[in-house]
Amino acid sequence: MSHDRTASYRYRVLTKILTSMAGVLSAMILMTGTAFAEISDGTVKIGIINDQSGPLSDLAGLGSVVAANLAIDDFRKVSPSIKVEIVSADHQNKADIGAQVARRWYDVDGVDMIADVSNSAVALAIQAIAREKKKLVIYSAVGTTEITGKQCSPTGLSWLHDNYNLVSGPVRRLVGQGLNTWFFIAADYAFGRNMVAESEQVLTSLGGKKLGSVFHPLGTPDYASFLLQAQASGAEVVAFANAGDQLVSSMKQWNEFGMSEGSQKPVAELMFLTDVHSMGLDIAKGLTGVTAWYWDLNDETRAFAKRFFDKHSTMPTAPQAAVYSAVLHYLKAVAATGSDDTMTVLEKMRSTPVDDFYAPGATLRADNKLVHDFYLVQVKEPAELEKPWAYYKVIEKIDPKDAYFPLSESECPLATEAKK
Repeated sequence: MSHDRTASYRYRVLTKILTSMAGVLSAMILMTGTAFAEISDGTVKIGIINDQSGPLSDLAGLGSVVAANLAIDDFRKVSPSIKVEIVSADHQNKADIGAQVARRWYDVDGVDMIADVSNSAVALAIQAIAREKKKLVIYSAVGTTEITGKQCSPTGLSWLHDNYNLVSGPVRRLVGQGLNTWFFIAADYAFGRNMVAESEQVLTSLGGKKLGSVFHPLGTPDYASFLLQAQASGAEVVAFANAGDQLVSSMKQWNEFGMSEGSQKPVAELMFLTDVHSMGLDIAKGLTGVTAWYWDLNDETRAFAKRFFDKHSTMPTAPQAAVYSAVLHYLKAVAATGSDDTMTVLEKMRSTPVDDFYAPGATLRADNKLVHDFYLVQVKEPAELEKPWAYYKVIEKIDPKDAYFPLSESECPLATEAKK
């Protein structure tokens, strides 16, 4: 082969290589541009809705907004080019207000994902709208099992707990100790009624007996008649299916009426750290409950708690930690897919285990429950308190297999489809 022909051949080969590389580079640029273009309006918008002024405001409220912003701060460290915005609203524990806010956020304000909610009745209303709009909603302190049961939705995720998680462990433990007769004082809305139903189902399966139940209005200040009915029942256990200010007031009046000196055992079926703080250890001491997270579990949880405290002047509750986790996991999926399309992001969230201090390694199962550990805790005696806010003794860690309603028995259509 002559020198000229050799040079010509090399030139053609080099041209093909450069052309091919240019094509690959152009495709990569186009794919990158398309990915970022798929984030609607150039901004990922997250809505935090909960009770910010009523009886459930301490356990979530503005603290959940703080937690969400801490998640965004951490996300920006690794994905600074993606713009994220938080909006928040107070649903006042009214389903119609919650529904109106959700619809406006989805239809007008361009909200991509709603988190927290913290009220079962409001959650069921928002669930219907999110299903209709094909938008994502991630629940924190929402107890009703309907959310991931009969009324489950492909776009509704339960990140913290449901009533079965909360009652199954304590009921089994106390019945095992011979405390077989129960009376329930519950909040008169979807959460309280569902919690009593779940408790009774577990209690009956173990041979225990419900001697009665009474339901009080949300936020009522006077629990005297309800407590007297519980006392008159003679039940060995009085279980409170309420939370926030309701539980605090119930337990204060329990002590004022001298019931703490009697033989009946009080059980808080839903207890938050802020409830204990409001009661004080003299009143709350000895109360047992189940929690998905506690700030003083390990070095990682304590590090987050310090950051949160510096912003909010309280230690974080389990719902607030769950909001942080849900927001961060969602944003990581947005970054990984380059999109805020609901189903695209949801698929990535499902396929990726949670990687944070809240629930390391946790995954979503078919009925949209995040599966993680729970802890049976007991409130310390005043003399046992070694540092502020360290109110719990962890009695035992509850394995997910013992904490969750069997997926095989779920009434959620998503679970049925997954079995096929």
